[in-house]
Parts: sequence; C-alpha cells; structure tokens
Amino acid sequence: ELIIGKNICWWQNLLGEGWPGYNLELFNYPEHYHGDIENVYIPHGVIMDRIESIARDILEDLGQHTLMVLCVLKGGYKFCADLVDSIKAQSRSTNCPLTVRVEFIRLKSYLNSCFKGIYGFYNKLISLFFPHAKQNVLIVEAIVGTGKTMMSLLKHVVTFQPKTIKVAGLLVKQGPNGAAMLPDYVGFVIPNHFVVGYALDYNEYFRDLDHICVISEKGKLKYKV
Repeated sequence: ELIIGKNICWWQNLLGEGWPGYNLELFNYPEHYHGDIENVYIPHGVIMDRIESIARDILEDLGQHTLMVLCVLKGGYKFCADLVDSIKAQSRSTNCPLTVRVEFIRLKSYLNSCFKGIYGFYNKLISLFFPHAKQNVLIVEAIVGTGKTMMSLLKHVVTFQPKTIKVAGLLVKQGPNGAAMLPDYVGFVIPNHFVVGYALDYNEYFRDLDHICVISEKGKLKYKV
C-alpha cells in the first residue's frame, strides 16, 4: 500500500528516468572524485531552494508548537541542518517563533550498493523520547528507498506516544523496488539511481560533495569493500 503524505505535491519535483543530470564541467567538485561520478543530478542551489519550501510547509503545519527533530544519521545530517536553519529563519519573521530541539539516531542499511538489512541504535530512543512524550516529532531522513528503514523506525517512535509524527525526506526513490511510503514532506522523487553527495555516501565516501550526484561504475569499483 502506498501511503502518501497529505502535505506534498511530489509530482512537481519528480525527476524522471530520462533526466540526464548536469554536465560535470559546469560545476566545481573535489578533484579526487574525478571519474567517480557520472553527473550532477541535483545542484546544491536547487536543493536549498527546495528545502526553503519544505520548511515553509512545516511551519504552516506546526509553527505554533515546540518541534522535536529526530535526524537520521549519517546521511541526513546536512539536510537536517539546512532544514532546521531554514525553519528557524522563517519562524523568526512570525509572531510565534518556533522552538526546535534536535536529536540524532544512527541507522545503516547498505553495504556497497546492496541493501543489507537495518541496524542501528534504537535503544537510544528509550531515553530520547520518554521526556518528550506528547510532543510534535519530525523525523528527517535524506533518502527513502524501499521505505523499510523508515517504517521500522516509525514503529519504535510511535510507542513513545508523541503528539504527532511527521517525516521529511529529501529524496524518495520510485520504481519497482521504490518506497512503500511517501513522507509527509518530500524534496525530490528520483529514479532508482544510486546517488551520493550532500552527506549521502558510498561506503563513507562522497559525503563531502555539495551536490547530489550519480556515482559511476568506476567509482563503485574504486570504493568497494
């Protein structure tokens, strides 16, 4: 069953299978990744524009209440930091500034480019959420693939009885093995490409790229473990 967040118009940010990305010659990127990426799929400026829009939607929904943000590490840290900054900046221009708390949980589900199951630190949630019961919770994840990681996390979060639970995902993958759920707030819907950059990694490499890029076959082989 496809669960669609009521607050999104994801088709407006749908990057189809035929989208070729941008030529690498148009961008600056670390020299040590030369040949390791095929293209710049989503430039940093486009990412930031979309984050500003997502922050505006979140404020419309939750702007008068304290917000507890749960950032899913490691891939979500840049998205979370930029999203929270935008929420706070926009909130300051209103008559009811939003109080934001940020906590972190680390999850991992991939080795090389293969899904290897979900493992992480759910036990931290016991101490993390108990003091925050009945509060609004926003889970921030960089990429939603099959949705298995997010669904597993949501099952744990709901046991602590927050007032509301919303999910913000910068990227959602489409296709036969794409997401079984759509977050409440979506940045971009993309084909089933393995993308890196903007804190998304391939075996801990490429997190330092500002843009979201498609990794090349050469890059996969070079950094394979």
